[in-house]
Amino acid sequence: MTAVSLGMPAVPPPPLAPRRHSRQIMVGPVAVGGGAPVSVQSMTTTLTADVNATLQQIAELTASGCQIVRVAVPSQDDVEALPAIAKKSQIPVIADIHFQPKYVFAAIDAGCAAVRVNPGNIRQFDDKVKEIAKAASGAGVPIRIGVNAGSLDKRLLAKYGKPTAEALVESALWECSLFEEHDFRDIKISVKHNDPVVMIRAYRQLAEQCDYPLHLGVTEAGPAFQGTVKSAVAFGALLAEGIGDTIRVSLSAPPVEEIKVGNAILESLGLRERGLEIVSCPSCGRAQVDVYTLAEQVTAALEGFPVPLRVAVMGCVVNGPGEAREADLGVASGNGKGQIFVKGQVIKTVPESIIVETLVEEALRLADQMGAELPDELRELLPGPTVTVH
Repeated sequence: MTAVSLGMPAVPPPPLAPRRHSRQIMVGPVAVGGGAPVSVQSMTTTLTADVNATLQQIAELTASGCQIVRVAVPSQDDVEALPAIAKKSQIPVIADIHFQPKYVFAAIDAGCAAVRVNPGNIRQFDDKVKEIAKAASGAGVPIRIGVNAGSLDKRLLAKYGKPTAEALVESALWECSLFEEHDFRDIKISVKHNDPVVMIRAYRQLAEQCDYPLHLGVTEAGPAFQGTVKSAVAFGALLAEGIGDTIRVSLSAPPVEEIKVGNAILESLGLRERGLEIVSCPSCGRAQVDVYTLAEQVTAALEGFPVPLRVAVMGCVVNGPGEAREADLGVASGNGKGQIFVKGQVIKTVPESIIVETLVEEALRLADQMGAELPDELRELLPGPTVTVH
């Protein structure tokens, strides 16, 4: 029987469904919608008024693969910090505005790449739409209509009784219609709910009723584990149908973790080039090595690796050799040692104590052979030529 390669595919797999057709907006240099790649964003947790701390966190997010960042603007001190943050940030900055319409104008003047407004929270929002549309249009700044289940307009709560999918969609499209009256359509929409089922229904309805780009999010998703599961389920369902143009994973965790999860979701769906992928067995009574610890050590050692790589970490002789052989790089462990596989060939057997070290060396060798630009600190770790063991 012919083996099926489990290594990184030479050509990315086709998407599960065609992308939904939407209009395109520009958030700074990042295109959203209109067939552009799905972007990943997050939100800072620092006090926006603390410019240095906020810029430091933005730099960390940027290094993790964040493409757009949102900052909260609840006070005048935060408003005054926006010009410096917008100017010095390496990625586009979105100002998150609640309660005060005047802060929308300040954010536009400060050079923010976009502004998020929550119709359920902004006082006298409807009366200010004409002025906001004029200012945003003049500056080329898009607006996100961000509807949340927890802050739905009281008129719609009275109508529907609770924040249903229909209520969220009606709120978003009503506010869009107010901008459309002033010929402003540089808009993206989010309709977030903490229940993935309601959230999925809302975005499906939106996708059918408008052509605006959609920002996906499960609001108040919870701690890292719960929030990751909720976001993966909701985003996976929608993105697999071609719905969604930018995503934000909301976790009660450091923002960098949101970016890791968001990127992993896109990679898993073939919507982004895959980076490091660890294939490891769940362990069982056959395992002759601590697979959990070994997989964690390999993941940590190769974090941020500069080329796409599928690494198999296996713990027994049943599935181990087959899985390791079909990955780019792998180990089949047992009896205190590990067989190291590179591109299907056993190259050596090493003691368990140096499995991780050996995998890192071989990963670096593969990266070098692929012409990757390795940082000096990694290039110094490059081993000599490997002699294949037959």
